[in-house]
Amino acid sequence: MAGPGSGKTRVLTHRIAWMLQEQEIAAWNILAVTFTNKAAREMRTRLDNMVGHNVAQYMTVGTFHAICSRILRREAEHIGLDNNYLIFDTDDQLSVMKEVVKDLGLDDKQYRPRSLLGGISQAKNELIEPVDYPISTYYDEIVSRAYSRYQDILRRSNGVDFDDLLMETVRLFRTQPEVLQKYQERHQHILVDEFQDTNMAQYVLLRLLTHEQRSIFVVADEDQSIYSWRGADARNIQRLRADYPEIKEYLLEENYRSTQVILDAAHSVIQENFNRTPKQLFTRKEGGNRIMLHEAYDEREEADYVAREIKQLLRGDYTPSDIAIMYRTNAQSRALEETLITYNIPYRLIGATRFYSRKEIKDVLAYLRLAQNPDDDVSFQRVINVPTRGIGARTLGKVIEYAKAIQTSYYQAALSLIQQGGLSKRANNALQAFVTLATMWHQSYTTLDVTTLMDNILADTNYERFLRDRTEEGESRWENVMALRAVAADFPDKPLVEFLTDVALV
Repeated sequence: MAGPGSGKTRVLTHRIAWMLQEQEIAAWNILAVTFTNKAAREMRTRLDNMVGHNVAQYMTVGTFHAICSRILRREAEHIGLDNNYLIFDTDDQLSVMKEVVKDLGLDDKQYRPRSLLGGISQAKNELIEPVDYPISTYYDEIVSRAYSRYQDILRRSNGVDFDDLLMETVRLFRTQPEVLQKYQERHQHILVDEFQDTNMAQYVLLRLLTHEQRSIFVVADEDQSIYSWRGADARNIQRLRADYPEIKEYLLEENYRSTQVILDAAHSVIQENFNRTPKQLFTRKEGGNRIMLHEAYDEREEADYVAREIKQLLRGDYTPSDIAIMYRTNAQSRALEETLITYNIPYRLIGATRFYSRKEIKDVLAYLRLAQNPDDDVSFQRVINVPTRGIGARTLGKVIEYAKAIQTSYYQAALSLIQQGGLSKRANNALQAFVTLATMWHQSYTTLDVTTLMDNILADTNYERFLRDRTEEGESRWENVMALRAVAADFPDKPLVEFLTDVALV
């Protein structure tokens, strides 16, 4: 149990080194779980330096989602899942839920897709299946129906979302004891960073894996639990104490990051919380500025105050790059930006569209996903007319309507409509051309490396000509596509399914 800046992760990595070097525990019996890919890479680098890469490489280090994804790839058949499944990202989930809302005849203003997804995610974090979703209000009934339909579409597309990676792994371990035993024997010693951020699904997963050996080590701090909105449950610390009564607790209270002024202020706030482990952080650092509090009348006055303070700093020894303004929501930037312009203060806004969320990147990834699985409805719908190939909304509407009528994927429905000749000649030819390409890519995806497959798709679709429209933005978008190609080229031997999984888990 430790406060921020007290060396929790350092303790965890040193414990692993001690287990390997002093206790002579086999590296492949150690599982270290982190919450971000960056933290996992940092941990691996530290361990490589401490015990040597030849030893550390045999450990399992990763996020909950990455580790569960690997387990499901190997064991999917045990729970009726295809091991070539796709991971649906947030945008994909939203596309599916919009379709669900439409199918159920709901008003998307009253039943917002994002809100419905939030309810479903919360249920999955608590390991609640669609049939067991608790209903006490009419809205709950809507969520239950949407949940059931949402899962049907995911499975039809051979897809899972992020929450499924955890939930399905728990289901696998609960229903297949021989599989659970295999992973219990493999992961005999489990270490978890940022344990206060675990949700119920993650806690159950840890409990199942440690049931026999009972060798679990966690670093945690209830005071730093800020992700309850995405399912994190700090009560897991109390559950750990109850389920493992023999557990030993250690407090880390020395802070190496902040001054005592900051620590005292933080403590005066957090001590009002209930159900926390009392800690009194201290530091050997001296000095430090006092905290200044300014109360503004509204966002305009606040922005004006910030700008005047910055002007004062710039008259001293500071430059604009020494100064940062942090705000809570994007909407707050407008008043700040306008005021900085008025005061002629140069600034750079951080937090533009993320690389993997850019349209051109999503398009190319959708094509690759379609190559792996033509029955992926989300990807099919995204790129069927990108670049424009004469397949309008009316034709796509007929494909979707027919797919729902015969309970199949959009790709299979398109094949049937083409054979039946139920479309105009022009629409039929355009759809035939697209389906032929998708079929050809699917037939070749297991024999080609990802970069070659990507090059073929870009050439077959004239995507470069589509993007490079002689504008600066067009050139920038094509550079983004080439950057994605470079990512694939870094892993020449990686199969498509692994590449897509890595990208999704970023």
